Amino acid sequence: MSDIHTPRPGSIKERADIGADARRINADHSAVAPGEIAVGVVIGRASEYFDFFVFAIASVLVFPSVFFPFADKLTGTLYAFSVFALAFVARPIGTALSMAIQRRYGREVKLTVALFLLGVSTAGIAFLPTYAQMGSTAIVLLSLLRVGQGLALGGSWDGLPSLLALNAPADRRGWYAMLGQLGAPVGFMIAAGVFWYLLSDLSSADFLSWGWRYPFYVAFAINVVALFARLRLISTNEYTHLLEEQELQPTPFGEMTRHQGRNVVIGALAALASYALFHLVTVFPLSWISLYSPREVAGFLVIQIIGVALMAVAVVASGLIADKVGRRTTLGTLAGLIAVFSFFVPMLMNGGESGQNTFILVGFVLLGLSYGQAAGAVTANFPARYRYTGAAYTSDLSWLVGAGFAPLVALALAAKFGMVYVGLYLLSGAVCSLAALSLNRKLDIRD
Repeated sequence: MSDIHTPRPGSIKERADIGADARRINADHSAVAPGEIAVGVVIGRASEYFDFFVFAIASVLVFPSVFFPFADKLTGTLYAFSVFALAFVARPIGTALSMAIQRRYGREVKLTVALFLLGVSTAGIAFLPTYAQMGSTAIVLLSLLRVGQGLALGGSWDGLPSLLALNAPADRRGWYAMLGQLGAPVGFMIAAGVFWYLLSDLSSADFLSWGWRYPFYVAFAINVVALFARLRLISTNEYTHLLEEQELQPTPFGEMTRHQGRNVVIGALAALASYALFHLVTVFPLSWISLYSPREVAGFLVIQIIGVALMAVAVVASGLIADKVGRRTTLGTLAGLIAVFSFFVPMLMNGGESGQNTFILVGFVLLGLSYGQAAGAVTANFPARYRYTGAAYTSDLSWLVGAGFAPLVALALAAKFGMVYVGLYLLSGAVCSLAALSLNRKLDIRD
């Protein structure tokens, strides 16, 4: 597929040289098997989600004390969640910038820049001075690095999930769609496990002094491994041929919104129930337990780790279910179940340890079944020319609208009005999903 813009003299040769250099490294691995692509998808997404959850957990356990000690614990946590949301605002901007980089310099350069920025931004947090050392400058630096994470996550889209879906047999599309989603439970399990170990092994003073920095160092190492694993795939001639054959190439943001804006919005809203539930079983309950419960946070993290293991099983099951009944039907049914689940949020979260544990375990199962098919449930609506960029922007918008501000909004609602309003918040996400899927069906847009 040709570029939209007329290239500068020599730019095509530059792009070809850059791509050729990387592909020569993998000359002995020109054949890319579906299994290799699947491994690349899981490794790539797991590394991104690990970074994501390390910041999320630190926003509850660390940042209120380290960066917002001038505020009470609730207000400090709300401030931390505001910084947390910055990445989701920056993410679509990162996607737009990275697509421009890819059109000019190639896929390998774009992914290298994105993952390097992600690693540097994440590891940079480990070296940040505290508020006690630098005052408000420390908060500004934390916010800038969080924006850097968002820009990098927007730029890390490699097209592997779309490539898997497009090359899947007609009766296995649900199975291939869920593979990329496995990165979420893997990433959370590792991040929660690292924090559980630190909380169990260190005193509170040591943890807040230096221990919390360790997961951010680990994140940089994981990103290096993920970078080479993904570059090994995308720099092969076979991978490039498959992407070009399926027309999985970037398109400019303006053209995308003019011609496919409706599909982006419908695709984002169709998955809103999943993304709203995402943070209501991961970040929000951790903050609520930390603030208002006598339970030990380390013990609660163990329950969440068990829950996310169930989520991984549910993600796999979603692929089997979707291949039998269809991805949109699966997503619609789960949105309905999440709506029902929302009415039990107050009873469970206010029901002591047994109620809270039930909320976590059931919530993670519903999340896995729904989130397993949330990506790309309606992105097949996009014509081939727009699918690569459309899938990226649909994901960005889903995260921004459904998940970016969820911990902040849920904690503020629960603290001021009670847990009933958290249930209503989740219900609103489920209703939006059902409405978008209904509109998608009425418009006769086929999967």
